[in-house]
Amino acid sequence: MRRLLTGSLVTLLLLLNTLVLIGPLLVFALLKLVLPGRYRDYASWAVMWIAETWAEIDKLIFALCIPTRWDVRGAADLRLDTSYLMVSNHQSWVDIPALIQVFNRRIPFFKFFLKKELIWVPFLGLAWWALDYPFMKRYSKAFLERHPHLKGQDLEITKAACELFKRQPVTVVNYLEGTRFTPAKRDAQGSPFRHLLKPKAGGVAFVLAALGEQLDALLDVTLVYPGDTAPGFWDLVSGAVPRVIVDIQVRALDPALWRGDYENDPQFRHSVQDWVNQLWHDKDARIEQLRQELRR
Repeated sequence: MRRLLTGSLVTLLLLLNTLVLIGPLLVFALLKLVLPGRYRDYASWAVMWIAETWAEIDKLIFALCIPTRWDVRGAADLRLDTSYLMVSNHQSWVDIPALIQVFNRRIPFFKFFLKKELIWVPFLGLAWWALDYPFMKRYSKAFLERHPHLKGQDLEITKAACELFKRQPVTVVNYLEGTRFTPAKRDAQGSPFRHLLKPKAGGVAFVLAALGEQLDALLDVTLVYPGDTAPGFWDLVSGAVPRVIVDIQVRALDPALWRGDYENDPQFRHSVQDWVNQLWHDKDARIEQLRQELRR
């Protein structure tokens, strides 16, 4: 009963926070559509401030209502004036609140690459556009074989969408696994890792090709939860998650990672895949080390 009441209260407070702030955010989003020049930049700043304020209030709700301990390692050198590529393992809906808890107003606000069709989602599409989320237009290999003249245009469209990032720091989040980890998914795909699915190098190669010159460092984030099964969102809001480890390693980005043609150069593609796989081998070992710590 206690968890039911806690979960209901936290969910209600999170919903109220969203309902109160979505209105002002959408107002500034609409202003951004019509305002010219630097006034549009002011509207962008207002939208970002509202989004960060929403996240800070969510953090306050968690701090007041649930007992979760956020065990954060390696966050001392985070900066708001630096552009990052962030990669993280992905296990649960709790991952996003964990990232917000640790990184909000300590690094530039998160940007996710979204499919272009999502811009038509009511309200959210406008909010994502106002937050300067790049909308990707990706073509399948089969489609490009039928329309070879379109080859490379998806990257050029994304580069154009990211032009704003040249005027402000940015954090681009990429989940290399593409979906949430479960032991069943790991076994089904024959993953060589104990705690991770196979990483997909194509997505991060696309981000690096579009933004590499603007990214200063890699944030290698590892999330570890107690128990053998990752908690769900209800577990978090009902107070059933006692501890979350967020391990952060800041790594340098080699310019060689974006100075090539991933789609058409096999040697370059192999080098990016090797880098991603080594990153994932290191992360798998790190997860095992942290899980052993939790078991003590």
